[in-house]
Amino acid sequence: MIAQPATRAADADLVSASWTEPEAFAELFDRYAGMLYRYVSKRLGPEPADDLVGETFLVAFARRRSYDVAYLDARPWLFGILTKLISRHHRTESARYRAMLRAPVDGTVDSPADRVAAGVSAEAARPELAAALAGLPAKDRDVLLLIAWGDLTYEEVAQALGIPIGTVRSRLNRGRRKVRAALGETNPLQGEE
Repeated sequence: MIAQPATRAADADLVSASWTEPEAFAELFDRYAGMLYRYVSKRLGPEPADDLVGETFLVAFARRRSYDVAYLDARPWLFGILTKLISRHHRTESARYRAMLRAPVDGTVDSPADRVAAGVSAEAARPELAAALAGLPAKDRDVLLLIAWGDLTYEEVAQALGIPIGTVRSRLNRGRRKVRAALGETNPLQGEE
């Protein structure tokens, strides 16, 4: 007989359990700290990521009684807290994009196959992408990056930022248009025609 895997508790159940058993909150940290770290590392770099992820969970723990347990998934709530903390670090984020803009793209390519791979790589568009992201208004950038780097749905972004889904759609559309225009109306992930 094969043992069935244990069912995973819903995030909302963990949050409400932590009201009387604070150690239950640790499972949320185990589930989402890595995801939050990757997201904030992409936005601000690895240096502040540990601090911001830790601060996110401290804030979440302090506010756990106000969590709406109707939402089974705590990711949007955690990303919302993290996004607010990132907004405090706005100058750091803008400086990171400006630094990416100045950083050289990795240079030498040895073979024709490598040249093709380098040509279609998003890495090749890094300076332009960094400039485009730095030029976006913070609200548009937050929506775009929560979807692109945080892997949240439109609904989860709306929940995370406390905005209507229509606002998510319009900010995402505006952000995508500006980034696309900055990249010369091309997608660096697709090859040249």
